[in-house]
Amino acid sequence: MHRDIESVLLTEAQIAERVRELGEEIARDYAGKELLLISILKGSVVFLADLMRAIPNPVEIDFLSVSSYGKGHTTSGEVRVLKDIDRSVEGKHVLIVEDILDSGVTLRYIMNLIEARSPASLRLCALLDKPERRIASVECRYTGFTVPDAFIVGYGLDYAEKYRNLPYIGALSPAVYS
Repeated sequence: MHRDIESVLLTEAQIAERVRELGEEIARDYAGKELLLISILKGSVVFLADLMRAIPNPVEIDFLSVSSYGKGHTTSGEVRVLKDIDRSVEGKHVLIVEDILDSGVTLRYIMNLIEARSPASLRLCALLDKPERRIASVECRYTGFTVPDAFIVGYGLDYAEKYRNLPYIGALSPAVYS
């Protein structure tokens, strides 16, 4: 375990098993349909890579980058699009792939942005859900794990661009960000 991690919340094996289960569920739900996975950069890239390999159906991918945290550890509440998707979603089945559903502010913004572009369907898949922090209503169709209200890093999630490469998910020691 990395010295800055207070505790491991989810092991590499637990994550792999749940991602496999999510892939199977998504494959069933979208059988016979073309699916576009939109990954929210940068945190969900690791999750997207594993999830798309767990979906045996044909999928397309695209990327959206937004900012609402900057270098802080809480959301600013203001969402900025840093990189928009490259393709049209009109008439397509779209699944937003996100690392963590926290306050819901950013994901509500993203869902509204994509919904305005007339997809055939729009759903959300979040590896982690932190319901205690929710302030904006967001429906998440596929959820990996519910996690406590801690600063979580690893498996793509970061603090100031560090810890993304950890193969597990852990609670960051408050001494690091205080």
